[in-house]
Amino acid sequence: MSNNPTLCEPSEGSGILPNRNSTVNDDTIMSEHLQVDAILHYATSRVIPQQTMDEIKISFNILKSLTPCNLLVFGLGHDSFMWSSINPRGTTLFLEEDPKWSRAILKDLSFIRSNTVRYRTTLYEAEKLIEHYNKEPDCWARKSILRGNSKCKLALNMLSNEVYDKEWDIIMIDGPKGYFDQAPGRMSAIYSAAVMARNRKGPGVTHVVMHDVDRDVEKVYAELFLCRKNLVDGVGKLWHFEIPPASDVNTDFC
Repeated sequence: MSNNPTLCEPSEGSGILPNRNSTVNDDTIMSEHLQVDAILHYATSRVIPQQTMDEIKISFNILKSLTPCNLLVFGLGHDSFMWSSINPRGTTLFLEEDPKWSRAILKDLSFIRSNTVRYRTTLYEAEKLIEHYNKEPDCWARKSILRGNSKCKLALNMLSNEVYDKEWDIIMIDGPKGYFDQAPGRMSAIYSAAVMARNRKGPGVTHVVMHDVDRDVEKVYAELFLCRKNLVDGVGKLWHFEIPPASDVNTDFC
């Protein structure tokens, strides 16, 4: 019933052979199928989105302008299918700390790529970790490394090589949990996103989108590492930063 010629493209063996020189390719077909699946998934779901429509629009517009791109997301959620479907020909990777939650989200969405992260911090330590950052040279902007950085407690030094080796065009921070004392908190995610953005070698900026900025820890750490001068948009509980590569490795984060 679709008027879309891509969705109606006859398959080989159907008796109507397509033109082999057709500009329609398998990637395009799979991308559209994934997006249709996402529409059906959310249209039939009773789950309330974790972000408001206005908040989602900010990330959606960035993705739409850059896809296919490299998208790194801290936190798995009910919106993960949506982000993957908007970037079907790019790389989308989720980082989640709770294996049980991962299994619940991924049981019907096995194509979503997710790594489990064991954080070294708790929300209770948020204030002390700022003191640690100020005193520990391996945390300072001039060091600006994550892989193998065991001295800086804010550095996510346990991630997969893919996370370190790839340049991420967009980093979304909507995890890990940060609403009770023993939760990991988002201090390391914010710090590590800033390090990744500063280390970018390719052209352009790194877009960092952070949710729950109404909470004190998220706000303080965002202003310390992502910087007010890089804040380009915001609505509700969401801020959008555009972070350029560090032109001088000896400068501070902000």
